[in-house]
Amino acid sequence: MTTAPLLAVTMGDPSGIGIEISAKAWQRREVDHLAPFFLIGGKDEVTAQINRLFPEVPVEVIPEPAASREIFARALPLLALEDGLDPAEQTIEAIRLGVELCQSGDASALVTNPIHKRRLYEAGFTHPGHTEYLAALTGEDGKSVMMLACTALKVVPATVHIPIAKVPEALDAARLSHVIETTHRDLTRRFGLASPRLVVAGLNPHAGEDGTIGREEETVIRPVIAKLQADGMKISGPFPADSLFHPAARQNYDAAICMYHDQALIPIKTIDFDGGVNVTLGLSIIRTSPDHGTAEDIAGKGLASPLSLIAAIKLAAEMADATHG
Repeated sequence: MTTAPLLAVTMGDPSGIGIEISAKAWQRREVDHLAPFFLIGGKDEVTAQINRLFPEVPVEVIPEPAASREIFARALPLLALEDGLDPAEQTIEAIRLGVELCQSGDASALVTNPIHKRRLYEAGFTHPGHTEYLAALTGEDGKSVMMLACTALKVVPATVHIPIAKVPEALDAARLSHVIETTHRDLTRRFGLASPRLVVAGLNPHAGEDGTIGREEETVIRPVIAKLQADGMKISGPFPADSLFHPAARQNYDAAICMYHDQALIPIKTIDFDGGVNVTLGLSIIRTSPDHGTAEDIAGKGLASPLSLIAAIKLAAEMADATHG
């Protein structure tokens, strides 16, 4: 890109740590070489929290996103929401506006702070979660795929927030193919990898051991891999998950496709707990998020670490450069 990406950062749930870690990220803008970003949130809520916790952090309301480029060096730019919204409405509206700005080109990417889903449900929110709302806003329901990324590892779960007992029935060829193809496409268009290398973990211990410890590898996973290999994709597996994530193994692939949530998240959180980033693949906009929740037990105390948000900001900028550069 001819200029640095400009990132939109949503406030998240105002009872959580989103505003706090956004201020801390701005404080580290020079040491971490952060692209300029602006915070989307309620003016009173944002300024009250930052003035109380970090009076040394100036907040400046901006008339439009582009003003952030000049302001970012001296103050945290705030794109204020309309007055009169309650906390849940602020959370939802910040996301909606962030998507709109990415679609219009006024922002290069969206970085979302954590939300509290139960609180939003109580306020009438009808989407299962953050990602589903983003997909609805972009008109891409059913297309999104979750990736967790850090410097040392990228993992993609084929199934996400479902009980372990339901994973085998959910793991069909159509779902697995969609996850793998979406990952491959976005590694190319969002991460600048001309020929991504993918590996696939097995579902069962020892990747089923030729069908003696489960049949999913033979009936679903291996046929999907064979078809994609025939189509020219650099993909291999299924491999036993317990030997897929040590340092030597990680040198052989760009991303690992896992069969269920914890199979993907345990290795990345073990390798880099503070640096993990949640990336939504398959959308027409770039979206990253810190890989943690609202942390309301420590919210408002100035204790929250901004490292995952900083990693999300840096990765969003890198993806924007790779996409538009």
